[in-house]
Amino acid sequence: MHVFRLSRKRYAGELSGKGSAAFGARWNSPGVELIYTAESRALAMAEVFVHLSLAMLPDDFCMLTIDVPDSVPVATPDMLTLPANWADFPPNQLTRKAGDLFVAERKFCVLKVPSAVVMGDFNYLINPGHVDFQLIRIAVVSDFTFDRRLIR
Repeated sequence: MHVFRLSRKRYAGELSGKGSAAFGARWNSPGVELIYTAESRALAMAEVFVHLSLAMLPDDFCMLTIDVPDSVPVATPDMLTLPANWADFPPNQLTRKAGDLFVAERKFCVLKVPSAVVMGDFNYLINPGHVDFQLIRIAVVSDFTFDRRLIR
């Protein structure tokens, strides 16, 4: 399976989870390393774009194509167990606790979760502390430019 991640150029060669650990995000608390990826390039862009200023789009991004071998099992939570407000912004503590537990238990390396930005699409969260993480590789790094029509 290929998943995608939009990254600043200076971080494009690494998969660490340190960025999300610095502040926390929807599925992890501060201090918990988790790598956020998307099922498509378009979703990866949308997930980043919602956090950018429309006044100026950065020009130092790369799109990473990440190879997750089929031998790496993917956990999928039961959508019915998610709290009703799981997609709220800012993120709530329930989704953070669920992601923190996923990382701590180390049962799976990858967790498939719904996107809060594009309903019906999915993100794949990668636990860099799982033994299978060593099998996951960056396959392609390509320059990425945001289309200026996005700010009209």
